[in-house]
Amino acid sequence: MQAKDRSRKQEERTFTENARRAQIVDAAIEVVAEHGYPNTSFAKIAKQAGLSSTGMISYHFNGKNDLIRAVTAEIVRVASEFVTAELDAEAGRAARLRAYFAANLALLDKYPHHQRALSSIVANAGAEDPQLFGLLDKLAEFAATQEQWLRDGQRTGEFRDFDVPTMVLAIRGARDAAIARAIADPNFDTAACARELADTFDIATRQTTATEPKS
Repeated sequence: MQAKDRSRKQEERTFTENARRAQIVDAAIEVVAEHGYPNTSFAKIAKQAGLSSTGMISYHFNGKNDLIRAVTAEIVRVASEFVTAELDAEAGRAARLRAYFAANLALLDKYPHHQRALSSIVANAGAEDPQLFGLLDKLAEFAATQEQWLRDGQRTGEFRDFDVPTMVLAIRGARDAAIARAIADPNFDTAACARELADTFDIATRQTTATEPKS
């Protein structure tokens, strides 16, 4: 019985610690979004999270870089799950390409603090963390997935023949520029921008011959 009690207490501690870490990360996202990464401090995060002292943050994270790495991972996780769910609802790669822009700009509307925080982190990360808190590795993974997705579309005849890495750069560049514009301009029409980008890249990638999609 004592062993079971100890195990139960350990599980409860783990659950509580994970919940506290998540609370701190969420507060950090809001602070970075509001004040910018250079002006983010444990004191501001503790206040945002309703913590009595910064010691609670130090208990869970080994310094600011460790916390920002967790913040970046959470932002990427939320974005990936949201966009993936939107794309999975579409049939066909051409339709998924169109949905890609709508999903990413809808993400900005749904999680405005996340995108503002991530933009500030990327813009202000210093030489002490050349990997941008793990973000560059994730972006490389996303790019590789998109390249494969476009190649599959070419193979089935849904997309025309084009240089895939260049097209991925163009797609991601347009997405990033649209997000940056939306962050800077509160009156920016994200839905209209998503439609325009979808039309643009539909034309850029579409198969213009009479070739039917392969099975």
